[in-house]
Amino acid sequence: MTSTSTPPGLARFNGLGESAARAALREACTSGAWADRLLAARPYATADDLYAANDAATAALTAADLAEAMAGHPPIGRPKPGDPTSAREQRGMSGASEELKAQMLELNLAYQDRFGHVFLICATGRTGEQMRDAVKERIGNTPEQEREIVRAELGKINRIRLARLVEED
Repeated sequence: MTSTSTPPGLARFNGLGESAARAALREACTSGAWADRLLAARPYATADDLYAANDAATAALTAADLAEAMAGHPPIGRPKPGDPTSAREQRGMSGASEELKAQMLELNLAYQDRFGHVFLICATGRTGEQMRDAVKERIGNTPEQEREIVRAELGKINRIRLARLVEED
């Protein structure tokens, strides 16, 4: 196999029927508009093409689309039971002290009261302390600033999840 050939996971994704491909995409991001844009651009020759489509689709999300995407993300420190993706992504909180978990719960609630949605951060590779510090820093943002930060964080999360999809054999 040459380096220019389509990775097996990407070839499998390209070959899926529309409903199965939509389901795979909706596991990565719960925004229907985002999934529609990625579906419309299939087939992808390379993973980079898929990632570029993610970037463009994420940039094009409306406020309602962003809200739909965020609704699929559990609060930091409380991954969805039985969901290995959110547990893996929030691993930095798994060994956190009870004090840090309590701080995150309080900060999550304050953030949600201020902005009307869950605190969204690309948690992969971050410690509990880094996530706590990020919410403390971001809670002072304007709603407009925060919406663009959320958009950027969502794009990072989607890219990581798409990479897992593409790398699967």
